[in-house]
Amino acid sequence: MSKVINIKEKLDLFSDQWSPKKVAKLNGQQVLLAKIKGEFVFHKHDDEDELFMVIKGQLQLDFEDSSVIVNEGEFYIVPKGVPHKPIAKEEVHLLLFEPLSTKHTGDVTADITVETYDTI
Repeated sequence: MSKVINIKEKLDLFSDQWSPKKVAKLNGQQVLLAKIKGEFVFHKHDDEDELFMVIKGQLQLDFEDSSVIVNEGEFYIVPKGVPHKPIAKEEVHLLLFEPLSTKHTGDVTADITVETYDTI
C-alpha cells in the first residue's frame, strides 16, 4: 500500500541545486522534487512532456521566442520537442512529473547533467 508523502519534509532532506530527487513513481512516471537557482541549459525532450509545478518561488521558462512565469501553486507543461530553459532568480522549489525515461538535460549533456536521480 502507498504512504503519504510530505513534500516539505522531503525538500528539507537536501540542499543541492539542479539535482532532482525521486520521491515516487506511478504508471511509468516519476515524481521528482528539485531546488534550483540561476539558469539551466537550453534543452528539449523529444519524446516526453515535462510538468513543472512551483512549490516555492517563481520560475521563468524561456523558449526560443517567448517566456512564461510560473508562480507558487501553479504548474506549466512543456510539450515534448519544445526547447526550453528554466531560470530561477531566487531559489525555487519544484515538483516535476515526467516519464521514467526522461533525461535530466534532454538532448544536451552539460556539467550539471544528472544521469540517475537519488530516491529520497
